[in-house]
Amino acid sequence: MTTKIIHFMVNGKLEQAEFRADCSAADVRDVFRAAAEAGPHHILKMYNSSGSVVNISPRLEANSERSYYRLEVVASDLQSVAMPPELDDMEYRLHHLESKVMEDMGKSPDIMCELKSHVESFKRKLESVEHLSWMGLFKDDGDQQLSKFSPKPKTPQLSVQEERQQVRRKFLNMSSLQVTEEVREHLKTPIFDNWQWEEAEMLVLLQVMYMDLDFLTAFHIELEVLQNFLFEVYCHYNNIPFHNFQHCFCVTQMMYGLIWLTDLRNKLGRIDLFVMLTSALCHDLDHPGYNNVYQINAQTDLALRYNDISPLENHHCAVAFGILSKPECNILNNLTCEQYKHIRGGMIRCILATDMARHNEILNKFKLIQPVFDFTNKEHKEVLMKIMVKVSDISNEARPMAVAEPWLDCLLQEFFNQSDTEKLKGLPVTPFMDRDKVSKPSSQTSFIRFVLLPLFSELTKLFPCLEVKCHCAHTLNRCSQNQYVHHRRSSLLLSSPFAMCLLLQSSR
Repeated sequence: MTTKIIHFMVNGKLEQAEFRADCSAADVRDVFRAAAEAGPHHILKMYNSSGSVVNISPRLEANSERSYYRLEVVASDLQSVAMPPELDDMEYRLHHLESKVMEDMGKSPDIMCELKSHVESFKRKLESVEHLSWMGLFKDDGDQQLSKFSPKPKTPQLSVQEERQQVRRKFLNMSSLQVTEEVREHLKTPIFDNWQWEEAEMLVLLQVMYMDLDFLTAFHIELEVLQNFLFEVYCHYNNIPFHNFQHCFCVTQMMYGLIWLTDLRNKLGRIDLFVMLTSALCHDLDHPGYNNVYQINAQTDLALRYNDISPLENHHCAVAFGILSKPECNILNNLTCEQYKHIRGGMIRCILATDMARHNEILNKFKLIQPVFDFTNKEHKEVLMKIMVKVSDISNEARPMAVAEPWLDCLLQEFFNQSDTEKLKGLPVTPFMDRDKVSKPSSQTSFIRFVLLPLFSELTKLFPCLEVKCHCAHTLNRCSQNQYVHHRRSSLLLSSPFAMCLLLQSSR
């Protein structure tokens, strides 16, 4: 029997493992467990050179030193994680059984295919524990827990830095190029498709937003400082399914589009526009992928630091002003004390307003002042600025279906990660995040009906230019979840009157 040689990186060292192809899965795992100095209750995760999770088994493909695997150890003392030894070779035994059935029958029976599907699904769930890094469960070289809020990256630290610097180089190289007028105009619309742009390109487009609103001239911002600031913001968004840099870009782009669409440039001062756009940009900085309910129930460092009061939103603000405290990134450096105070206070108010626990409070306040809204009234303007940031934050469903639907998949992935962790740690499970109870239709229709529609409907009252006569809301209230999804797919129905009117306005 031939011997396989596997090259892999663990704890920053390049190691080599050798075993025969007929070894059991348990024996192979023991080889890697010993190399990683892992205990019996540690979970091993193996990545190939492209960053994908691979199964640690005798069928692991041999490789070279240049195409080494990466081995990580997830530490846990939770009894629910320790699996019986028989599971190690379940996949092998199932494969062997299928081969025998194929010899006798010539094909796999339906029940065998179904069993394979269940095993594969269960295996993926066991192996997809990457989100456990947010619990501080990854081991480092000193066997100490990492910070709950500093997840271990998918690739070695050097690779992450190299990747970021590559983005920076692309950004700076492209920033001097002229963005076409067609792209500039499309950037001002709510139907802008974020999925076709790379990270460096999104940074260029963010730079365009700041320049086209004349912020550089108004606030004496040097272009190099703006570029440093945008890049640092990019670096402080984590690589998680939903609350990542791409979400940051989408929210900022929607805010930018609304500023043009509602002609806020002639209704609010430039300093307030700056507050709204920069708040949108910074509103989810260093988001860990687990919401405030989790932070509070798990008694995380953030919850303790901010006394259970909007821990995430307070953290986003703190990170934003931490970036701005760096001289090379300080786009507020040339402001007067009064201007700085105005912008800091406005950003804190706007970012804290994105806490959904305050949704009804802010919406009800807006409802009260909306009939008598006065753009010269300081309190009225502050409420509107909060509403505009909130609208931008939850605006995915106001975009065309081809743009919006992938975002729902990303959000559900992040939700399911949280509920899995809550179950693993014995915490209360957030109902709308439970993968065993939530479906795409139910999550979508509930959110649209109870959160998005009321908020967007109030905004259309203040801005008649957004108003359009359509029956979308009534259709949503009448139809069932499955009917709604079918209706949306078949007719490209957008989610709200606001969404419909935005599409109509932008297509004129």
